[in-house]
Amino acid sequence: MSSKFLRFFLAAVLLFSPLCISAQDKPDALKEYRNKNYENAVHICMDEIKVNPANMDSYVVLGWSLIKLGRYSEAAQWSEKAMEYSRTDMRVVENLGESCYFLGDNAMAMKYFQMYAASVPSGGAIDSVYYYMGEIYISLGEYNNADIAITSALYHSPNSARWWSRLGYAREMAGSYKYALEAYEKSLQINPSYSEASRGKSRVQARLGS
Repeated sequence: MSSKFLRFFLAAVLLFSPLCISAQDKPDALKEYRNKNYENAVHICMDEIKVNPANMDSYVVLGWSLIKLGRYSEAAQWSEKAMEYSRTDMRVVENLGESCYFLGDNAMAMKYFQMYAASVPSGGAIDSVYYYMGEIYISLGEYNNADIAITSALYHSPNSARWWSRLGYAREMAGSYKYALEAYEKSLQINPSYSEASRGKSRVQARLGS
């Protein structure tokens, strides 16, 4: 290796190594979120938005983190801000739906959930979207619609004892005791100690006389 080439190689290393260190040291909001460090993720996202107010990824992770922290009003406000830059990012739409759901605004939650389901029927949050829709229908006494929504949620995520139990409840309230029993039993197969499903099973068995 010539001395000239060696000098060039060392200069290149010195030039680019600070950039590599800087990239490695850059805070990663998504990584913090996945590690359940939600406060850290919030701060990183807010700093990123200050630098780039149209950074949709930052708004999305910010919304996820605020929802996990139970700060639903803030999650809704930031998601609405994100909608000023893009009304077609369904991750933001889902965050809005979830925020509205936990704030008790079922009408707006349903609007956003339906928008999400229509736009990305195979989206990453479609199971939760259908589940929340089912809960809203239960609160409205629309048990057949709740059955359809929660069944759709379970199609995408079939291993939730709670969701099977809620399906059983919707069917029980609709008077479909045989199918309610099937749902409660499925819940108990997944989690034999799930008390809500156990109580539901006892109720419908009494109705069926078994």
